Amino acid sequence: MRSVLTYSLFIIVQSWSFSEGKRPNIVFIVADDLGWNDVGYHNPSMITPNIDKLAYQGVILNHSYVQPVCSPSRHAFMTGYYPFKAGLQHMVIWDEQDVCSPLNMTFLSSHLKKAGYATHAIGKWHLGFCSWECTPEYRGFDSFYGYYNSRSDYFTHVEANYLDFHDGYDVVWDKNGSYSADLYAERAEKIIAAHNESQPLFLYLPYQNVHEPLEVPPQYEALYPDVETPDRRTYCGMVTALDAAIGRVVKALKEKKLYDDTIFFFTPDNGGMVVKGGNNWPLRGSKVTIWEGGTRTLGFVSGSRLQKYGYTFDGLMHAVDWHPTILSAAGLTPDPDLDGISQWEAISTGSEGKRTEFIYNLDDIVPATQGHAGIRIGDYKLLAGNTGLYNDWYPPDKMYTEEALGDHFSFEERLKAGNESYFKLFNLKDDPNEYKNLADDMPEMVQKLLTRMNEYKEQMIPAKIPKPNPAASPKYFGNAWTPGWCKKPMA
Repeated sequence: MRSVLTYSLFIIVQSWSFSEGKRPNIVFIVADDLGWNDVGYHNPSMITPNIDKLAYQGVILNHSYVQPVCSPSRHAFMTGYYPFKAGLQHMVIWDEQDVCSPLNMTFLSSHLKKAGYATHAIGKWHLGFCSWECTPEYRGFDSFYGYYNSRSDYFTHVEANYLDFHDGYDVVWDKNGSYSADLYAERAEKIIAAHNESQPLFLYLPYQNVHEPLEVPPQYEALYPDVETPDRRTYCGMVTALDAAIGRVVKALKEKKLYDDTIFFFTPDNGGMVVKGGNNWPLRGSKVTIWEGGTRTLGFVSGSRLQKYGYTFDGLMHAVDWHPTILSAAGLTPDPDLDGISQWEAISTGSEGKRTEFIYNLDDIVPATQGHAGIRIGDYKLLAGNTGLYNDWYPPDKMYTEEALGDHFSFEERLKAGNESYFKLFNLKDDPNEYKNLADDMPEMVQKLLTRMNEYKEQMIPAKIPKPNPAASPKYFGNAWTPGWCKKPMA
């Protein structure tokens, strides 16, 4: 495979033959920790009219996969490369780590900017920020409004006792008490209203909702009086708050007369976290696992440039595919040596998808709490090693807490409980919810998938998990999380 160092030189701008003579506007929405069972078009008890309308008017992705946690998925979205080729396969980038998505991998935003797009990011970054070079405006975005870390308070915008809210290079101090989804919608409205219509627009909207902490204005939670579990009730309100923010973006695009030439791409970054209100029923597992509940997610593409719409796409899609798919939709030619495959032609025309296999994750750290290794080829999925925590099926509106899960098993015992046999093989066509392990019955299939997975492992680099750097402390930066405390991110 050609080195990724050459990728930034490869992107080729195609001639674009739309009758309008310009590239489409692109809105890429990433919902944080949104579960399979957490939108209206999968679960009618959820109030998500804006998401549902976009999905039904477009193409619903029925087999769209991501990584089990945040940073690896976001890396895959932006670069088109598997996290195990970047050292980002183990958990997430933590607050004080000298690491970011590799600087020699060119982001989706950089390619779109070179093609003439106005590029703006609003929401959660979580791709590293120890060096300014790791941050959005060094990676192809004209502006950034949001936070750098994995989580933040929705109203105070504080993480671990320090402020994490930024407008470009400036810290935002005056938004205490304002809900983040409202602030992000307001910023998107301003960007859209001020946009020069002669230039194509790229909005990257990685919303904070619905990641914990579970917080939402009371009017949204009040919409779910029949939900008995407090965490689930708050979480459902957060989903509707997310939907309302998306609705404001749609309205602003319509008012600016940009909507009719906008393509919407929607995905979560992983499945719902069952101990934080999320729900993936009837899929097995949770966020942080490579069960289907942690990795098979909601997704859709919507917009007038679809030649066929109003249907469900059953082809396989993986997080690495969003990068080349969006580039293709914009009239650009992605690097053919990416891990990602452009799905634009298949999705937009209703033809057969090109993906036949993908890697769930390859994690070389033991124990690997988010799962050790997994691959899918065709209808078959193989898990090798320890699958980690949250190995069950979790119906909605039940109380799932770390304390409850730990009543009978210690943390180490629960890890072992997820490893009742070293190999786990499932036919996902016949058994999409992973009830029957076929490993003992189909040893030849196990060997086939394992051989292919080991070929991928030859490309794996060790996980980058540096110890916290004391120089990162916000006390050195006016009590705000701020870039600039490492000279060079871990290579």
